[in-house]
Formats: sequence, C-alpha cells, structure tokens
Amino acid sequence: MTSHGESGAEPRAATTPRAAAAPQGAAGAQGFDAHHPPAQELVSDCVHCGFCLPACPTYALTGEEMQSPRGRIYQIKLIGQGEAPLDAAAVGHFDSCLGCMACVTACPSGVQYDRLIESVRPQIERNWARTRSDRAFRELVFRLFPYPRRLRPAAVLGALYRRLRIRNALDRSGLLRRLPARLRALEALMPDVPLRSALRRTPAHSPARSTARRTVGMVTGCVQQVFFAHVNEATVRVLTAEGCDVVAPRAQGCCGALSEHAGRADEAAARARRLIDIFEPLGVDAVVVNVAGCGSALKEYGRLLADDPDYRERAAQFAAKVRDVSELLDELGPVAPRHPVPARLAYHDACHLAHAQGIRDQPRAVLRTVPELDVTDIPESGMCCGSAGIYNLVQPEAAEELGRRKAGNIRAAAPDAVVTANPGCLLQIARHLDRELPVLHPVQVIDASIRGVKPW
Repeated sequence: MTSHGESGAEPRAATTPRAAAAPQGAAGAQGFDAHHPPAQELVSDCVHCGFCLPACPTYALTGEEMQSPRGRIYQIKLIGQGEAPLDAAAVGHFDSCLGCMACVTACPSGVQYDRLIESVRPQIERNWARTRSDRAFRELVFRLFPYPRRLRPAAVLGALYRRLRIRNALDRSGLLRRLPARLRALEALMPDVPLRSALRRTPAHSPARSTARRTVGMVTGCVQQVFFAHVNEATVRVLTAEGCDVVAPRAQGCCGALSEHAGRADEAAARARRLIDIFEPLGVDAVVVNVAGCGSALKEYGRLLADDPDYRERAAQFAAKVRDVSELLDELGPVAPRHPVPARLAYHDACHLAHAQGIRDQPRAVLRTVPELDVTDIPESGMCCGSAGIYNLVQPEAAEELGRRKAGNIRAAAPDAVVTANPGCLLQIARHLDRELPVLHPVQVIDASIRGVKPW
C-alpha cells in the first residue's frame, strides 16, 4: 500500500546524503559507497564455524559456499576492504539470499547477518545497473503491490481470468509454458479472490464485544487488504471478542516492508514516516499486525529512521508498540469461549515471524487454546518456503524448488490443513500443495472456534 494510503500517490523519499553512484555494469563495477556500508565490525563477528550452512536454503539447494551466509559475509568483507568489486557475481549471490534469517537463529556467535544483508541491498540498488528487463519487472511489482487501489482492479481481472477459464485455454495452447519464468510465477501465484472480498474495507472502528481490555491500532496491509480481506475480518472479530477496541485508520499507508527488503531504503523510510504520522495521534495501547513480514519491518522503524532527527524517537516509540496478532492474543489470554475444532493442523513458521521477530511459541500456544485441535510441526520447520517477500517472483527457479520441498514436508506431517502467518507463505504453500489442503492464517482458526463454525 502506498505511503499516501488510498490516494495512489507515489511516496516522496527524503533525500539522504550519500556518495554519488557511479555508472555500473561489468565495466563500471565498484565497491560500496559511503552511505551506511556494511559495518566491518559486524563482519568480523563471523568466525566461519559453518553452523549457518544447514540452516541456509540457498546452500541447501546448491551446496555452494558463496551461496551461504558465511560465504556472503566473506564477499562483504572483500568488497568493503576494496579487495573485490561489487560485480555481477557478487550481486547474483546477494540477490539469491532470501533474507529468511534462519542463519541468525542458527549462529552460536550472534552474527547479525540480518543487518549485514539489509545494508548490502540498498548498496546494490544504488551502485549496480540491473538489466533493462530486471528493472522493468521490479518496477512493475513496486508500482502494483503496495497500492490497494491498483491491486483491486488486478484482483477483478484475476477473478475473470479464472472464471472464464482463460488460464485453461492458455495452458492447453502451450502459451503459459512459453512465458518468461518470472511471469509464469506471477501467474501461478495469482490468488483466487472472490470479488466481494477484494472490494471490502476494514471498518475504521470496531468496539470490543465485552469489557474493553486494550485499544489497538490495526495495520491492514497492502496485499493483505485486497487478497486476504477475510483474514483481516477474522482478525477484527477475534480481537473484539477478546476485549479489544480496534482502530483501523482508512488513511494508513504501506508500511514499506517490501521496499525495505528489496533495498529500496528511501522508499521504505518515506512510507514509515507516513504510517507513524497516521497512527501516532490515535494514542493506542498497541499496533497490531497480522503479516509476519510487515511486523518485522514495523519493529525496525527505530533503526530505519535512526538518521532522521524529526522521526528518530517517534519511530522507536512506535516500534515498541508493535505486536503480531498472535503475540498480543498470547499476552492477553483468552476470555472468549472456544468451540472444539477436531482437526490436525500443520504449523508453518513464517521466517519473518520465527527468525526475524523470535515469535515461535505464541502462535502455537494461541492455537492450543482451541479444544480438540492438534497442532503439529513440519519437518525442516525452520526452512523457508521460498516466498520471502518478492523472492518467488524475482528468483522463481530457487523459490519453486523450496516450495516443492516445503509441500513435501507438509504432506509428511499428514495434516488436515496448514496454518501460517504471512500472505506470501499462504500463496506459496497453496500453489505447491496444488490446493490439495486448506491453507489458512492461524487467526482464522481461532475466529472459527470462537464463532462455532467450521474453519474450512
């Protein structure tokens, strides 16, 4: 969603002093510029022990050292010391990283790989010339996905595409197989959204259905707001049932998570400022988010805006209020009665919930408040499904391998349904399970239990 909410205006990024970017490409390869290069003191924390290797999805796929966290850290060291250029090979290795942060969880030395890779990506965007087709595709993504006003017509066209069986005709003709890999991935991940769902809005205010325990602001998201409006509706119902007054300002904008994870730092900062401006006057007790990737970005606003004297403290105060919905529900404890849901659920840890935010027990604990619900883990539970923001669009081959691997592990758990707390994971897993199992957000199961209806 845009930093100017439903207006559809492009966010205006504040200019940041930095070294001028030189012409790029193979002939103009250079190192990092002077604006927040990767910190060498963080690089030196890595002792190359190798504990990160089995946790890293790209190393698991390739077995290549330079496709591992310690391999990438070594490349960061060489580029930072001027001993190697930021060239096509290095950019390829950095681009292939999902940013899943599983290595951060696995590292016994506390290496902050998340901070290192997040500082590299803006350097690439400033100092490396992507191919024309790569730039065009990324521009398509970032001119569409953060904007609900643009996504809604796309959702309508997608619904017609499926209802009129255009996909079947294209598949039979062989045209789908001839599309570039990125466009095939975009087509395959297109959700089947009911028109009425794509056009709905979250109410600006939803009062607690019992004695109010908290007043919370709700981040309604971008893709979430259009393609997963039913998850937002379930979130509001659960929160109000558990004694929360829910405020969801209509003017709120994109949180900037997609932009930040893709190295578009100024764009992310502009969107962060706008969201703070919208939520700050509300005086809420907590800011609730039901998207793992967004929650991870929101909690890092203090770091993102650390150079901005007008927003530094405000950003830190805002970030301190952010709670994933499962985190808040676990803090509150249940008051609304639950009806039994006799089923076996496989819980998939969204990377930006488990690894980036350290939230693993809370979603499971909240789900286990439902009578007769069996919550089971998935083999290789810490391994990314291949979604990772826009990764499954810009790195479709690796993402497909990881998606198939995750689907196989889910089948091995023999569940009745799968739950995960991120829309990208929901789309990726549903695609690779070929819709053979229901894939839901955990809050949908809680909502169904409170209402006494079937979750799927």
